[in-house]
Amino acid sequence: MLDLETFVKPMGAAIALGILWLIEGVLPMFEGRVNRVRHGLANVVLGVGNAAIVAVVFAGATLLVTEWAREHGIGLLHVFALPTAVRLTLAVVIFDAWQYLWHRLNHQIPVLWRFHAVHHADRAMDASTALRFHTGEIILSSTVRLAVIPILGMTVGEVLVYESILLPIILFHHSNVSMPNRVDTWFRWLIVTPWMHWVHHSSYQPETDSNYSSIFSFWDRLFGSFRLRADADQIQLGLENMRQSEWADLRGMLTMPFRRDLVRRDRIKEK
Repeated sequence: MLDLETFVKPMGAAIALGILWLIEGVLPMFEGRVNRVRHGLANVVLGVGNAAIVAVVFAGATLLVTEWAREHGIGLLHVFALPTAVRLTLAVVIFDAWQYLWHRLNHQIPVLWRFHAVHHADRAMDASTALRFHTGEIILSSTVRLAVIPILGMTVGEVLVYESILLPIILFHHSNVSMPNRVDTWFRWLIVTPWMHWVHHSSYQPETDSNYSSIFSFWDRLFGSFRLRADADQIQLGLENMRQSEWADLRGMLTMPFRRDLVRRDRIKEK
């Protein structure tokens, strides 16, 4: 499992990001993007920094809590004697349900939104946006996960498998790749797709507050937050009150949550 965490995941992410970046340059859904290297580099640097913090601070803690739960038989998945494949499938699905809930809470709880807004403020959304999360959000989510994982009874191996599945999918659905709607439709019966996630990154708040799923798209259908637009290429990405280019660099991203005037969110009604 150490090899998966240390080598396989980072290498897989780098390859997937590189391939998507190249395709975005040839077949973009949203055209007219400039400074793609500068934009992507800022997002990647933030993402790598966050990954380093998680590896140093939370990797060992995750191993400790999962082993403690396993040894004491604590957690939902430890209640039943399940075949390995069934248990792993359930672990991935159940943890993805938690990810849906956590994401939705990040939109509804003001203090969480202040940090999550850094992700949504990216007007030039592309695959690198999947790595653009404020360090404060990463620390908060990783801390809460230390309680959630043993409650679910997941092993550290199951957590790593989930993350290995999650990473290429979030890179894919953040990408600026012009995918035919019919192809996207096939994929989104099961997983989150670009057409779904572009709506989630719309500057129009009722659209932003939809499509919270991470891997499996059926959570949004199940909980009534699924939303699409036929004219996806006309979506205005980003946040209405964050148009300044200064919030696109690393310093701007890190200081954004502490500017109350920038991240204030007044609830609006449907048009």
